Amino acid sequence: MLRSVLLWLSRNKTIRGLITGLGLVQRAAHRFVAGETVEEAIQAIRELNAQGITATLDHLGENVETAEDAQRATEDYQQALDAIGASGVQSHVSIKLTALGFDLGEAVCRANVERLLVKAREIGVLVTIDMESTEYTERTLALFHDLRRTFKDVGIVIQSYLYRSEADIVTLCQAGAHVRLCKGAYQEPPVHAFPKKADVDASYVRLMKMLLSPGARANQTFGAIATHDIKMIEATRQYAQQQLVPRDEFEFQMLHGIRRDLQKELAADGYGMRVYVPYGTEWYPYYMRRLAERPANIWFIVSNFFRH
Repeated sequence: MLRSVLLWLSRNKTIRGLITGLGLVQRAAHRFVAGETVEEAIQAIRELNAQGITATLDHLGENVETAEDAQRATEDYQQALDAIGASGVQSHVSIKLTALGFDLGEAVCRANVERLLVKAREIGVLVTIDMESTEYTERTLALFHDLRRTFKDVGIVIQSYLYRSEADIVTLCQAGAHVRLCKGAYQEPPVHAFPKKADVDASYVRLMKMLLSPGARANQTFGAIATHDIKMIEATRQYAQQQLVPRDEFEFQMLHGIRRDLQKELAADGYGMRVYVPYGTEWYPYYMRRLAERPANIWFIVSNFFRH
């Protein structure tokens, strides 16, 4: 019921106008979205960099319906890459394939992604392909592996709540890939994903250890441990210490505006700390859909809103 309401709210333009005009909503959005323009996002990254924290920049938007919209999204990402290069900030870029035309066919999407990877290679920036719902998982991984034949500075996201992820991690470790490990925020049926949090957590720790294992690192696999869960962070720190993993061979990642205290603490302790910085005018539908995909995130966001 709640999921249906949130999805309806994300599509209703009248309600959107009313909600986005509320000061409380705008303040909440500002906490989690760097701004509507790339200039605002770059300034947010500068502030992070000053604290010893790097970033990955994401222009909000997904599931475009026309080739023209995919073209515009590609141009927005190119603008983001240009801004990173011109400003000199320490940042990667994250992209969503559905924003670049994945629903319109692989050829359209691939052409747009390759344009971005060529630009990213010119300025020395890693591009990470975000993982979306299981509808796209297989095709996303197939495209990623194919792209890596030509482009080495491209990473991928793996979600620990999917049953298939362990097998996917084995392949990625053999390939020496750059992998962001997250738990997964989409609402997936039990046929695809662990329904219980304890199982998702256990999978997360298991996959983290695979990414940071001696064999994976020998293949130059890089693990980006994306979590705000202190238990997952402590499990990672303990395993890294036990295995004598150099702190420059993995990093932690978190979302902009969430657990900023912990971000600073990890950076001060000498760990690589990267923050996912989203920006753009599509912040309202983005957050409403995120909440709809996993309504439990409502309490997570509300509780973290008052933490520094």
